[in-house]
Amino acid sequence: MPTGWAVAIPAGMAGLVVPRSGNALRHGLTVANAPGLIDSGYRGELKVILVNLGADDVHIAVGDRIAQLVVTPVSLAAATEVDDLPDSDGRGEGGFGSTGG
Repeated sequence: MPTGWAVAIPAGMAGLVVPRSGNALRHGLTVANAPGLIDSGYRGELKVILVNLGADDVHIAVGDRIAQLVVTPVSLAAATEVDDLPDSDGRGEGGFGSTGG
């Protein structure tokens, strides 16, 4: 959904598009790819991918608040290929549900 907004996220920061809890509670409306990532190099119009998980149609008018943008610092890391990974004190190679949740 086009928003009519464009922003300049500073270098070293990222914008995270997140749902508004009130819309989720009242209408079942949320952001499909939450959080959506806006990197610092993007200069186009912000768009939000909404999904309606509720039973009723949701009508959105110009000016309605449909999502939130959280601007946060990011760390940019360089990938290094290795033959082996170091051991961890955590769950090692345990996948989904391996921490007892």
